[in-house]
Amino acid sequence: MKTTKKGDWFEIIIPPDWNEFTIDHILRVVWNGPKKLIHMLKMEKQVTVNGVPVDWHSPLNRGDRLQLKFFADADFGVIPSYQDIDVLYEDDHLLVVNKPAGLDTHPNDLKQNNTLANVVAYYLQAKGEFRKVLHIHRLDKDTTGAVLFAKHAFVGAILDRMLERRQITRTYLALVEGILHKKKATIKEPIGRDRHHPTRRRVSPSGQPAITHYKVLKVYRNKQQTLIQCSLETGRTHQIRVHLSSIGHPLIGDILYGGAATFPRQALHAAKMTFIHPLTGEFIECLAPFNDETSIFPDDGIELLNMHKDLTS
Repeated sequence: MKTTKKGDWFEIIIPPDWNEFTIDHILRVVWNGPKKLIHMLKMEKQVTVNGVPVDWHSPLNRGDRLQLKFFADADFGVIPSYQDIDVLYEDDHLLVVNKPAGLDTHPNDLKQNNTLANVVAYYLQAKGEFRKVLHIHRLDKDTTGAVLFAKHAFVGAILDRMLERRQITRTYLALVEGILHKKKATIKEPIGRDRHHPTRRRVSPSGQPAITHYKVLKVYRNKQQTLIQCSLETGRTHQIRVHLSSIGHPLIGDILYGGAATFPRQALHAAKMTFIHPLTGEFIECLAPFNDETSIFPDDGIELLNMHKDLTS
């Protein structure tokens, strides 16, 4: 599908398989767009065909130019703050960033300026793109790896829905204490707050359902450690950390959940992200290299991950 950005407008050349589709059908059915934003686009006449407004229920023809006003300038919503940034993928609609350790994903108050969202805002500002910074998911402060951001509200709402429906696959690498004897397993234990600790979570019968899949990639018997890949069916706070601790194999360095302080943070890295681009239909795959100055992960960790199929496939 041929798409281009022309100023504030996103333009699509209607492909053969969209012949006789209507604007309404494309926005509601093909893209599964949010009703509120579709209504706004319609009321504010921010959708045209071949440069002019048309009836949203009239059939389009192959080769027509469908234009949508997605790229109007907007306030970042956070304070732009400079820091080196590792962009894994970017186009006009979204970007995937490799988050370093020690950064929150987004501010907890309006004055905070030392988060990944602030760094993304500065990066966009330097490029002359004034977009509200919209994170689609988050990672813990000391977890590294791929984080997805949307550049405008329409694609952000679609990505939010895709995440809920497990249409965005995130695969983690984790280094745990001890030797995992099951090569592949699923942990299904509900997770709730620990009333004795303000930030810790725990397995609790009254908690929210949580499902973690893992597969062993490599065993280091001399160190009594195991490298595993994990994927989630749910997105509870600290889910991987809680689940692995609950089976007696906490993450290396995760002192909050019983891991030994042999590494300055929990050994958890969001190494891979895959999804179908919600507007162009392209398959997007991002691999996040380790970015710690002295990483505890083995050098072949990403290669080992790539040799195995995703657990959700």
